[in-house]
Amino acid sequence: MRRRAICAVAVVVLLAAGCGRSSSEKAGEAVDQGGTATTAPAANSKCEGVALEATDVGVTPDTITITVMADTGSPLAPGLFQGNIDAVQAFAKHVNDNGGVGCRKLVAQAWDSRLDPTEAKNGLITACQTSLAMVGNNALFNPDMTPLTGCPDKAGAPTGVPDLAALAADVNELCAPVTFTVQAQVDKCPIQSGVRPITMGLGYWKWLLSQYPDAKGIYLVPGDLPTTVLGSMPILESAKRGGIDITDAVKVSGRDEQSAYTPRVQLLRNTGGNFVYNGSNDVAMVNMRKEADAQGLDTVKVWACSVSCYTEAFKSQGSAVDGTYVSMQFLPFEEKDKNQELANYLDNVSSPSSWGANAWQSSVLFQQAVDKIVETDGPNAITRANLLKALQGIDTFDANGWMAPKPMKGMAACMVVMQIEGGQFHRVFPEEPGTFACNPDDLVQIDIDPAAAAAGLQ
Repeated sequence: MRRRAICAVAVVVLLAAGCGRSSSEKAGEAVDQGGTATTAPAANSKCEGVALEATDVGVTPDTITITVMADTGSPLAPGLFQGNIDAVQAFAKHVNDNGGVGCRKLVAQAWDSRLDPTEAKNGLITACQTSLAMVGNNALFNPDMTPLTGCPDKAGAPTGVPDLAALAADVNELCAPVTFTVQAQVDKCPIQSGVRPITMGLGYWKWLLSQYPDAKGIYLVPGDLPTTVLGSMPILESAKRGGIDITDAVKVSGRDEQSAYTPRVQLLRNTGGNFVYNGSNDVAMVNMRKEADAQGLDTVKVWACSVSCYTEAFKSQGSAVDGTYVSMQFLPFEEKDKNQELANYLDNVSSPSSWGANAWQSSVLFQQAVDKIVETDGPNAITRANLLKALQGIDTFDANGWMAPKPMKGMAACMVVMQIEGGQFHRVFPEEPGTFACNPDDLVQIDIDPAAAAAGLQ
């Protein structure tokens, strides 16, 4: 029996290696985003009769250029975050077909960071030279933000380039003064080494425990990158704090074959576990489930995953993944009729994904900040400095109702839980479509040294 419970979001920082598709975009390439910008819908009266000017790097009288950077071309994970590129470029076409942004046509150029810090830095340098802002980024290795934070504007002042990231997994990007992310920010910046307070949500765990009071089992840690391992440690601790009996945490790779899960299933059997949480990608969960079935292990009551399992590839596995739970912070694609921004995304992107959803949401944040500048000071006030100021003035963001309301420098206390059955995801909590389950009381502070916690993992 499903029962209502107090809920908050469980934050996830993870690697989705192997679930993307190959990139067809070259580094720095912009594609035709259509449309002719005449008036920005949110500021029509401010555009009429104005002689538009080139106000800053990336802003001409006719266009505003932004850069979306994502890991798409690495041999390690081909097409990993292609959804980010697709979403931002589709957003540009969508807004251009509906009047543009800031009284101008929006141009979105792409940069492939290739899971390579050198390529990520080159992307920042390119954005500094060409773009008003970076929007929808998802580059896991981004350790040197100085090309962005110290980037000169048109007047030569070191204003920096606004970074509206879909995901800032690297703490150097997360804590850069120019970064604003639609993902939850659980750490306080600057991030200190050693034990530090991290804000986490217990809602997902409490809800699962309300359905399965004897939940006991293992946590699959995304082990491909140091950032994903460290980011998993507070999540692991929050699961324990939420009441789940985690007996073991084991590293997995997005490249592991099913045979690599043989000892992991045996570990689950030996400890009498009935619970598996996958913090890695959808491929990891598929392999774990198929190997459990191959070994005849049928005692698992709870197969739980992060939003990384909310993919078409996962759905295509049919009965092999039936019953898996997924938690997310935005309205699911199945509820297109409940939110216009969600519908906009699905109508304009041929291969929707959770990463793409975050990138589209970042694009909405960019549009709202630019509209705010135009409404207040007119279309010739669009500069990097004013964009940073506008972003700093946005306390809470919800992507026009598609996301749970989120503090710009914090995390939402809300979630939706989905479960897959018969190849389709279905909402299980809260039951009413178009809603979130929220309770700020389930946001707790966890004092932890992620590096020390990760040191003992195998």
